[in-house]
Amino acid sequence: MSADLRTRYLGLELANPVVSSASTLSSRIDNLVRLQDAGASAVVFQSLFEEQIEHEEMALHRVLEYGTESFAEATTYLPEMEEYNTGPDEYLRHLEASKRELAIPVIGSLNGASEGGWVRYAKLIEDAGADALELNVYYIAADPDETGEQVEQRYLDLVAEVRSSVKIPLAVKIGPFFSSVANMARRLVEAGADGLVLFNRFLQPDIDLETLAVDPTLHLSTSEELRLPLRWIGILRGRVDASLAATSGVHTAEDAVKLILAGADVTMMASALFIHGPEHVSTIVRGIATWLDEHEYESLEQAKGSVAQVNVADPAAFARSNYMQMLVNFTSPYDWREIPGSVQA
Repeated sequence: MSADLRTRYLGLELANPVVSSASTLSSRIDNLVRLQDAGASAVVFQSLFEEQIEHEEMALHRVLEYGTESFAEATTYLPEMEEYNTGPDEYLRHLEASKRELAIPVIGSLNGASEGGWVRYAKLIEDAGADALELNVYYIAADPDETGEQVEQRYLDLVAEVRSSVKIPLAVKIGPFFSSVANMARRLVEAGADGLVLFNRFLQPDIDLETLAVDPTLHLSTSEELRLPLRWIGILRGRVDASLAATSGVHTAEDAVKLILAGADVTMMASALFIHGPEHVSTIVRGIATWLDEHEYESLEQAKGSVAQVNVADPAAFARSNYMQMLVNFTSPYDWREIPGSVQA
């Protein structure tokens, strides 16, 4: 008998732990249907960006203000503001249409770093039918006058504001650069997060040496990036009262199984789907089931978190001693003596 792959994430019962993470794959309903047919248990919509909200609101504001000082009666020649949808309503219409088409949960996504229009749009995404909301906080703390405490408070205030505006489950997607990730994770949950998504990929700029321009090149993830969320999922499992989602570096069934053993409720992927297509989901789901069967697990729940820090015989394996052991015992996999031009004793 095959293992039961069901899992719970944000209070939602999912058929398996494979979720399509926020990306442009969700911009077309046919892609979403392909993901569902391949076995994805839920989809996270591509993010609605804070800058998009601000741009559209400012653009409409300029239109509404233009010419209103020309004549006294001009202040009434435009309809009232309430008659306008001032935001990127295409996102909301697409979400509504996708909900009608799909049987699996649809998770909306907001990406930004300040309260701004987030609270209002969180509510609009909920009203459009989203089963949950992912708050993708992408903030580069580049101001030397801004302290770490202020940065953390920005996150907490944002989560609290959005939590107060919606009733649907709320996940928070963060980066790994807090001075105390575990403490911040606990405080985010206390502020209202029902789940944590680890981690946001902070895309780094490059420089074009010909044009001397900053080049915003996007590089897809690899399985090597799995290790960072793997460590922190393993540390946080059983220590925060929240769902845990792992993202970045999930390309194979083996990647997904490692994260589940560490304690992830779901594993999210996008890069692997861009490389292999939506049907790659079915390969991952089958691979997870095969591994569980071969290792005599009756269910995903039985395996989940079995190698988390709170459950292993050597908890230090997730911490500093692991770092020391790796460096002390490392030897080069290459024979440098056979490399042309290398210096030999």
